[in-house]
Amino acid sequence: MEIIKTNNTIEKNKEYKKLGFTYLETAEIVVHLNTLLANYQVFYNKLRNFHWNVEGPEFFELHEQFENEYNEVKKNIDTLAERIRVFGIKPNFTLRKSLELAEIKESERERTALEMVKEVIKDFEILHDNMISAVGASLDTGDIATEQMLTDFLRRLEKRNWMFTSFLK
Repeated sequence: MEIIKTNNTIEKNKEYKKLGFTYLETAEIVVHLNTLLANYQVFYNKLRNFHWNVEGPEFFELHEQFENEYNEVKKNIDTLAERIRVFGIKPNFTLRKSLELAEIKESERERTALEMVKEVIKDFEILHDNMISAVGASLDTGDIATEQMLTDFLRRLEKRNWMFTSFLK
């Protein structure tokens, strides 16, 4: 904290710092994390919907894969929300706010099994873009912990994208 002397009085320059980051740096990181969190929350609900409603010859395989995916997404949601709390900020948690912020949209009509897979791949791309943007903000501020968390998310997402894409061939 910097001490400033003016007119024979001493004032403390109260500067916001959380883990060494300024308010603006923290806000920038959290905006990216909350956007990713919103997309993950909508994606999670979509995956549950697909898990429950997939039909056809691919049922057994996709039913299991959608469940694997939503279980992993649930872990990432918790990790993201806790990372936001580390910065002293409360994460988005209402469905309304998530739907407003998310680029991923709910699936409002019935889909075939293959349409579900294509939609998951499209949503992977949205999540990937969110993560890349958030990694950039993290690196710009020197937030190695958030960057590392997001890199772990990216690594898994890219592998799952490859697997779902391969399913369509």
